[in-house]
Amino acid sequence: MAMVCLSDFEAYAKKYLPKMAWDYFAAGADDCTTRDENILAYKRIRFRPRMLRDVSVMDIRTKILGSEISFPVGIAPTGFHQLAWPDGEKSTARAARAMSTCYIASTYSTCTLEEICAAAPGGLRWFQLYIHRNRAASQQLVRRAEALGFQGLVLTADLPYTGKRRNDVRNGFRLPPHMKVKNLEGAFEVCKMSPLDPLVTWNDIYWLRSLTHLPIIIKGILTREDAELAVRHGVQGIIVSNHGGRQLDEGPSTIDALVEVVEAVRGRVEVYVDGGIRKGSDVLKALALGAKCVFIGRPALWGLAYNGEEGLQDVLRILQDEFRLSMALAG
Repeated sequence: MAMVCLSDFEAYAKKYLPKMAWDYFAAGADDCTTRDENILAYKRIRFRPRMLRDVSVMDIRTKILGSEISFPVGIAPTGFHQLAWPDGEKSTARAARAMSTCYIASTYSTCTLEEICAAAPGGLRWFQLYIHRNRAASQQLVRRAEALGFQGLVLTADLPYTGKRRNDVRNGFRLPPHMKVKNLEGAFEVCKMSPLDPLVTWNDIYWLRSLTHLPIIIKGILTREDAELAVRHGVQGIIVSNHGGRQLDEGPSTIDALVEVVEAVRGRVEVYVDGGIRKGSDVLKALALGAKCVFIGRPALWGLAYNGEEGLQDVLRILQDEFRLSMALAG
């Protein structure tokens, strides 16, 4: 079957991934209301197309924190890529480099930061951090990432505890024995409770800034109040995100939250958005509402499940072509 849109890759992944892996990637919190609303909210937004414009030449490149990418779609941080493809995050890094875009590597990768860098030297990569109770382990990760040439540090702010994802509970989700959270091996052997630190506050931005020269991007902002606090605490970027609807159910869709965050920030820091992007026209809508760039999570995993780095390149190429066409048709 010809793969012509992202839903084709979704259908393939659902059919061929093991049920536990599919359920983990697809999961939303509780009733999955926010997960589904992320997609539905885009469908309610309408264009006001303009006609008789010269659209014979279009430049879809952009810059994020000073680094040029080929088009305004990057790869969001998601965990456990080996559940989708044997080479895991190494394939993700190679696909991102091939498409000249940004890949945000997760703390919960099944490949080490060193393996990810070696797989795609010279690629644009940011590192996503969860702050753990074991602060020394988090500190070591930040310093490793900077030493390896990662160009941004993405702090996920919406995970003091893990949201309730019902199918994961039913399935008793756990990684297969041959897979490991490679960057954290040995870090939590003495920790009897959740390794995530629910004590994290805005003051920890200052702690992170004391550890690294990397620009700090905060992920998980959904309100103007938190956008103001992010700017006040000196971050360089905001990712408007609700964790793909996997944390608090019945919060706002990210494209709806984007508008108030952009208004609050007033151009002082760059604003990006993830969640619910399924078509190139969704990318255009996000940019029209003030995002500098969007990041895709689940669709990247579907591409990996289809055919590794080539499958992920196919997903990115489809979004790129659809985005360019939407720009032209909207004038």
